[in-house]
Amino acid sequence: MAEPSTTARQAFGDIAPDLARYTDTLLFDEVWARPGLSQRDRCMVTITCLIALYRGNELGFHLRKALDTGVTREEIIEIITHLAFYSGWPTASSALALARQIFEDRKDAAS
Repeated sequence: MAEPSTTARQAFGDIAPDLARYTDTLLFDEVWARPGLSQRDRCMVTITCLIALYRGNELGFHLRKALDTGVTREEIIEIITHLAFYSGWPTASSALALARQIFEDRKDAAS
């Protein structure tokens, strides 16, 4: 029986099926399910790290996930603004450009 498609399987399951499986089972099924932080809080921590580390490839997925777990647009913008002072203007500028596109895409999808 085929396993259900996930973002990890779609992104790199064809070339690295084991990494896709670890991403699903260890990262999202175990690490993200640990007690102590809500999904919403984990999303805020994760987007903060991805912005500070200038990891644009993963940031879009996690910004969408953050919005899905209740992180507001205003909170995302404030996180990015705060990080500009710690990780630099280029990281903040890039994150804002991506966030803007995601906000616009969601607005268009809701219309």
